[in-house]
Amino acid sequence: MEIKQQLKLSQQLVMTPQLQQAIKLLQMSRMELTELVHEELLENPVLEDSMDGRDSREVTPSTEAVQHSHGEDGGPMGGPEDSMRTNTEAVDSKREEIDWERYLEAHALQPSMPGFRGRMGDDEMPGFEQTLTRAEDLVDHLAWQLRMGDFVEDEQRFGALVIGNLDTRGYLSMDGVPTEELVPRLAAEAGLHAEDAEEVLSMMQQFDPLGVCSRTLEECLEVQAKHFGLDELCIKVIRHHLSNLERKNYAAIAKDLEVAVEEVYDIAQMIAEFEPRPGRNYFTEEPRYITPDVYVHKVGDEYFVVANDDGMPRLKISGFYRSAMSGNPKAKEYIQNKMRSAQWLIRSIDQRRKTILKVTECIVEKQKDFFDLGIEHLKPMILRDVAETVGMHESTISRVTSNKYVHTPRGIFELKYFFNSAIRRENDTDIASESVKQAIKKIVSTEDERNPFSDQKLVEVLAQDGIQIARRTVAKYREMLGILSSSKRKKYF
Repeated sequence: MEIKQQLKLSQQLVMTPQLQQAIKLLQMSRMELTELVHEELLENPVLEDSMDGRDSREVTPSTEAVQHSHGEDGGPMGGPEDSMRTNTEAVDSKREEIDWERYLEAHALQPSMPGFRGRMGDDEMPGFEQTLTRAEDLVDHLAWQLRMGDFVEDEQRFGALVIGNLDTRGYLSMDGVPTEELVPRLAAEAGLHAEDAEEVLSMMQQFDPLGVCSRTLEECLEVQAKHFGLDELCIKVIRHHLSNLERKNYAAIAKDLEVAVEEVYDIAQMIAEFEPRPGRNYFTEEPRYITPDVYVHKVGDEYFVVANDDGMPRLKISGFYRSAMSGNPKAKEYIQNKMRSAQWLIRSIDQRRKTILKVTECIVEKQKDFFDLGIEHLKPMILRDVAETVGMHESTISRVTSNKYVHTPRGIFELKYFFNSAIRRENDTDIASESVKQAIKKIVSTEDERNPFSDQKLVEVLAQDGIQIARRTVAKYREMLGILSSSKRKKYF
């Protein structure tokens, strides 16, 4: 054991904050980048948007203030030459004092905006509904109906507990609590008898949407069946044969209930019109609007890639703060730091734009057959193919293609859409997995509805086109396309 010193040379990559920011910008979507730029415009006074045509932070005297500075009565003190000279001096100096007291006084004397629609003869003001910041959710909708109902205090407490324990389907559920213990536990917490709680729950299941607050799928469908006045046979099918109904095993249901298969089929068609998840309309995701980052235009036989700069602020360094840095030595260090940060941000955004263009041009060149002929001619392509062509790392290509969209003559696609694994074909070039999915979709759309193709039959049909694929792969692609199995696609009548 000893202590000694030694010198050693080594190379290592240090992730500076600027480099981390550049990498973060690469994987941002267009909307995220726009939000980041607007935040930087607010936080960094050196940055400005060149789209405005002037420095938004530059204070210029308003017309009213200039008029007040000419004379107390609001009129100019001299002729046109004096007025022009005064305005020129005000713009050049940028330091002329503004009579803010007169400006605020004049602003206070202006008529106030109408407080409600139709006041002061203004019919263009938006209504109250258009000022809401969020849509009504399921809890608010049910709580309003509970307050409007004829419930005593204990029953309202129980109803509030029920509403607070609804899941995204609109079902009453609690983690770790069996279904049969839900109502007794909530009733005890609300100080209500269990039998009375069951009656309150039954009344709440009649709320809009119909079937909400149910504990199981069977209960939800039964509530809707009774509401629409269906007969006892339909109730029996819901209570005892939902599994056979899902598999379309109508013969087993007809045999157990001793009715005709046609009658069971009619009942199944009516049950299919019910809503199995009443709360789904209140838990849907907000629509996500897509703005393409690049456009692909076809001119003659050639394709051209153009960046989409619409709506994106064009950043530049403010000239006002450049002059302020030379005039105020105390602010020089602060402005220099902000200016370095602004320069790096502008450089990173420009590099991101050039990288996306370069990667998109490479994709268009490799997938030209897709743009000319369609999805059937989409070629297999992986990140390494593009990385080797553009001279970048695969991780960079992955960041560039994440959450980026391209507008093409064939529609809007995510850049990752063009990367597909290869499926082997006999005596032919490999085919992309996305093309195989479209082939499966096309085969299923032309099949006999009374005798649909099984997964093994789909394998055999694809093999006729030279596509060698396993049955489990066909099942995986079919599920990704949202296609049911052959037993569930079959139509008996």
